[in-house]
Amino acid sequence: MEIKINGKPLDFTLDSEKTIGDVLTALEQWLTNSGHRMSGLIIDGKTINVSMIEEVFSKEIFTVKCLDICTDTVADLTASSLLALLNDVKYFEILSFNDKSNYYNTWKDSVQAKFIDEQWSDLFSLCGSVFSGGSVSSDVLLSITEERLREVQKPAREFSNLKPLLSETCARLVDLPLDVQTGKDKRAAETIQLFSSLSEKIIRIYNQLNIQGLLPQAEDMSEKSILKQITEFGATTRELLQAYERHDIVLVGDLSEYEIAPRLQNLYNIIAENINDTAGGE
Repeated sequence: MEIKINGKPLDFTLDSEKTIGDVLTALEQWLTNSGHRMSGLIIDGKTINVSMIEEVFSKEIFTVKCLDICTDTVADLTASSLLALLNDVKYFEILSFNDKSNYYNTWKDSVQAKFIDEQWSDLFSLCGSVFSGGSVSSDVLLSITEERLREVQKPAREFSNLKPLLSETCARLVDLPLDVQTGKDKRAAETIQLFSSLSEKIIRIYNQLNIQGLLPQAEDMSEKSILKQITEFGATTRELLQAYERHDIVLVGDLSEYEIAPRLQNLYNIIAENINDTAGGE
């Protein structure tokens, strides 16, 4: 049996696979690691629809001459889902009051809703709040969706644009212990929120860069170094947040100035140095 991916022959050796389902299961992890999702199936020139899936999966491989797997990149699927969400928000805004009250129940079963829930549970929750009449405005959802779309379509550019915010955040982290000591609770809370949001954004963009092949492969030492930095940064961040909640001023000061601020800067630098923006995402 010949196996193709989007019409191109795949160098894949069958081992113990006996059915089409076995083959697809064996290829699933490979597709995921290469940043793809299966979007269609063609067997001996015949396009397989949803109602035929169960029958096809049990089909023995010796009865098939050619298996052509159609795929989409995760980045393309994500961008399509976010673009669809932008249209959903704009459509929601022009609905009548009664129609708005029922919109979420219909929307949550859509393809884009399920994909967004899988990729970004926080964005899905925000959609739920907006579409079910919560306290969040649709303008906020539009702004955040547009931001996520930029992260997917031009991750390297979006990452580069973080420099001013990174400098401000690191400076505020150095000032954090003094803010806590002098009773500037509002500014301290804003600093923690700013730091948390920026950290999450850096990790999100890192994941996009990785998925889209704009960073070295896992076996490369630079990539291992990035993963090590992320792991250590995450552990230190949890320690800082716990110390802040306990109002442990001494530990907050030591961590924010001597650990978190330099680690945040170093994490940004090492990712930036390894981005291959000639491949896209500039």
